[in-house]
Amino acid sequence: MRWYGWMVGLLCVACATSGRGPGTTVDDDEGVGPAPKEETVYRVPAADAMMVVRQLLEEQRYDVLEREDGLEMFSSAHEPGFNHPGSRSFERYYVKAVPVAPRQTVVRVFRLVYNEQSDLVETSMRGMGSRARELLLAEESHPFDANKTYKTAPNMQGNRLMELDDPFKDAPGMERFRMVRGGRDLEIERKLLQRLEMVPSLEMVGGNASVPARSLVLKGWAEAGEEAPASQAECGAPLAGVEPLLAKGGTVLLADPLGTRELPAAALRMMCDAAAKGLAVTLAVSQPAAEQRLLDAYLASAGTSQDAQELLGGSSFWRRVHQDGRSSGAMLWLVEQARRLRAAGHAVSVVAFDADQGKGNEREAQMAKHLLEHRAKHPDAWMVVLAGGTHVRTASVDWDSGFEPMGARLAKARPSVRALDVGFTRGTQYSCRYTVWEDVECEVFAISPTKQARHMTDIPAGVKLYPEAHEEGFHGRLYVGALNASPPALQGSSSTASEGGQ
Repeated sequence: MRWYGWMVGLLCVACATSGRGPGTTVDDDEGVGPAPKEETVYRVPAADAMMVVRQLLEEQRYDVLEREDGLEMFSSAHEPGFNHPGSRSFERYYVKAVPVAPRQTVVRVFRLVYNEQSDLVETSMRGMGSRARELLLAEESHPFDANKTYKTAPNMQGNRLMELDDPFKDAPGMERFRMVRGGRDLEIERKLLQRLEMVPSLEMVGGNASVPARSLVLKGWAEAGEEAPASQAECGAPLAGVEPLLAKGGTVLLADPLGTRELPAAALRMMCDAAAKGLAVTLAVSQPAAEQRLLDAYLASAGTSQDAQELLGGSSFWRRVHQDGRSSGAMLWLVEQARRLRAAGHAVSVVAFDADQGKGNEREAQMAKHLLEHRAKHPDAWMVVLAGGTHVRTASVDWDSGFEPMGARLAKARPSVRALDVGFTRGTQYSCRYTVWEDVECEVFAISPTKQARHMTDIPAGVKLYPEAHEEGFHGRLYVGALNASPPALQGSSSTASEGGQ
């Protein structure tokens, strides 16, 4: 591993500043202080977490030395400011990873500060010549020398004397310094959290179907020939603030995160409230339109395990090799709840609106087309649509002027469309993401909200509408608290699926 010397920071002639000290408050609103209140356990292998820390440091132009076990790293050093030899301060990073489980890791990032004046306090009295020699040495070298040597000034014959030293011999005691101050760098740790947990989910469009639909049993389902399954939908607790959205012909778009239990549960509660008002209800799910025949058949069935077998066994969507949150156990549970509402006498339909193939604008156009076609047949129905956050935006995106989301297309045709973002606290989600190694991985990941989407303790659960739509095209936010992952309904060798995706 290459080790470079030092990176020059801000040039400040003859000043004694050493930049931000360790533990400096970065952002009071972010809750960042001199020490974390609790450790964050990242749901990734230690190697993945450390690779992201390496990237963060290298982006700031630090070089990184890694221990052989990969659980410790030191960065190169820099001097924030410029002082005379003997009065200099240097900063570098020390990172320690602690594996808790194969996919759970604690990472601590420390900013270490070395001060030459502190070092001199601990040094015994020396002769004038010895001190002068050290100052000459300091003028021509840096304490963290790339060549593992300290170079003196030329002697009387013009030769440069060399004093060998190993910069990493006593690490983490850190080279020739006897004193070092350090503290947690919560700014770097916050950026690590963002890189690992505030990332978009991938939707796996197409793909082969190979997961078998074995004898599947969901709580409340009955075997063929046995007593009929429960017909009462599990509507759950009421949602505050949803009433203004429950109007004849209304459309509500619910954003990510799918792959959780909370979003399908909130959608069901809205459906129950709309049905109780006597409205016809449409549940729109992000499944390929080719699945519509199977969904219609299941909705009209008695809901036995045999009916579930026919729904899943004839589907290529539920049995994909790489599944994302759209085929979670909670989404299958939601389809079953829609069937129960219909069995109880309510006018309920389910529409699959996603594209079988296609991407970008082509896919957005197909999704909007499928929903508008269903809307034309059911103009008075109240509709709730579950899709990814980018899809449901009713405004254009700022990263691609030519991209028009599905929500924006729907809003043009029906201005009454309302889109809700989701507010939550840190939890888990089943999703597909790119790893730091640029592979696609579908797994249970931790997920953290942005500052704007954080569900604060003083905000009640439910819907909070904005006075006017935000620039992203959202008309309000649905607050759901902590998120809990819902894995796929069918998982390889798994033969059961539990209610709500548990």
